[in-house]
Amino acid sequence: MARIIPITDFNAPELDPYARMTENQLLNRADPDRAMFIAESPLVIGRALDAGCRPVSFLMEEKHLSGKGAEVLSRCPENLPVYVADDSVLTQLTGFHLTRGMLCAMLRPKLPAVEAVCSGARRIAVLENVMNPTNVGAIFRSAAALGMDAVLLTPAGSDPLYRRSSRVSMGCVFQVPWAYLPQGDWSQILKNLGFQTVAMALREDSLPLNDPRLTAVDRLAVVLGTEGDGLADGTIARCDYTVRIPMSHGVDSLNVAAASAVAFYQLGLMAHP
Repeated sequence: MARIIPITDFNAPELDPYARMTENQLLNRADPDRAMFIAESPLVIGRALDAGCRPVSFLMEEKHLSGKGAEVLSRCPENLPVYVADDSVLTQLTGFHLTRGMLCAMLRPKLPAVEAVCSGARRIAVLENVMNPTNVGAIFRSAAALGMDAVLLTPAGSDPLYRRSSRVSMGCVFQVPWAYLPQGDWSQILKNLGFQTVAMALREDSLPLNDPRLTAVDRLAVVLGTEGDGLADGTIARCDYTVRIPMSHGVDSLNVAAASAVAFYQLGLMAHP
């Protein structure tokens, strides 16, 4: 059974991951074996457990001990510390209201290599420098729902395990395999793995999204760029195809998360048998 610990000292160092450590401090690049992330809500925590992530401690509203959190706690090691208080106390501790009333500090899993993530995949998404955690989370949710087998990210983009990303994804960051590409030109890596690449970009000479040549490709990587600037010119030049989503009413583009959903449906879900 979990070890229930009522919160009596806001300054207790055990509460630092929830109350005082930044995302970068949790990442702990100096000691990766102790790196952590924060998962929020029973759904997200449950999907992280499904993926093999190891819990370190919990912080939750006391009412969830016999409610939504009970099933999650039943899956965790005995004697795991669970810090509890009522909602008013937790709001003081964290500086904001806990939207789902339950947080879990977990050790970061070791990421697989790009080759392992892409093994057997027919449709993957590539995120080049997508910086907003909300967008990253939304893209992962669309990837899971709409036929993407894996997601690859460039190192400059936002971390899928940031608390906001995993929350917005509804835990899909733990369901879709992902890995980081190396710095620099990564296009040859995908070509060596048998992928053709399609750049989502605002170019007048782009193919329509429903071009049958795209759905016929056996292994396809859908490449999406950073908010605002989109894909780098060099990235577009190195891709096999460039695709533009048709627009009306004078709208020039969609948010990258919205664009990903449209592209994944057409190039992912519709292309799967």
